[in-house]
Amino acid sequence: MNSICKKIIFSSDNFRLKGTLHLPAAPCPPVIVGSHGLFSSGNSPKQIALAQECNRYGIAFFRFDHRGCGESKDIFSDVTSLSARCNDLINAVKTLQAGDDVGKKTGLFGSSMGGAVCLASADRLDIDAIVTVAAPVRIGSTGEAAKAIEKSAYSNRPAPSFYKKDLPFDISDTLSNIRNILIFHGEADSVIPLSQALEIYQNVGNPKRLIIQEKGDHRISSKKHQEEFIREAVAWFKEGLL
Repeated sequence: MNSICKKIIFSSDNFRLKGTLHLPAAPCPPVIVGSHGLFSSGNSPKQIALAQECNRYGIAFFRFDHRGCGESKDIFSDVTSLSARCNDLINAVKTLQAGDDVGKKTGLFGSSMGGAVCLASADRLDIDAIVTVAAPVRIGSTGEAAKAIEKSAYSNRPAPSFYKKDLPFDISDTLSNIRNILIFHGEADSVIPLSQALEIYQNVGNPKRLIIQEKGDHRISSKKHQEEFIREAVAWFKEGLL
């Protein structure tokens, strides 16, 4: 199925955010909105590959840069928090639903912190399907996840105070509101422990599914795992959105 890419600029708390809408050649298609990881952007390979495959089945995909990331310019450490990213995701969905490019059926995709953003935002939106990868339930100011994220950050990582003041969160109280979710997690994820995926799965409602990738890491580096992720994620979105 042929598809086109459309650049979209939208506002979130007076920030000017930029994204790309992958549109299939289908009238009013359902749409998936992606939320990228803490130090990533809407150009993450996972989102691009997922967008292209979803378009093959008549599903649109919107990938954007959260405030302070990619082309959505601002000072990362000054504007980044879980609540800020939730507002970005919610405003992205509302922007699309107010336009004429897509239909009303909506899915969410989130990787790492983006997964937590999806989980924390879903009950404020009308969402039909969710897929997360390596999503944390919580990040503490001195816990393993915060330390691992700091070690894996880019060379221009934020000051240590960012990890103590702005990054920590706990979304465990939102999980019971979640339905229609597919959860991916690597068995050997050294950034977000597998136990957090198990906690998500235990507390969300049906329908739900957990895929634990044997020896899988945080970034889904294995080609076999990448192929499994695309195949199963697309199947989940087809079931929930088409």
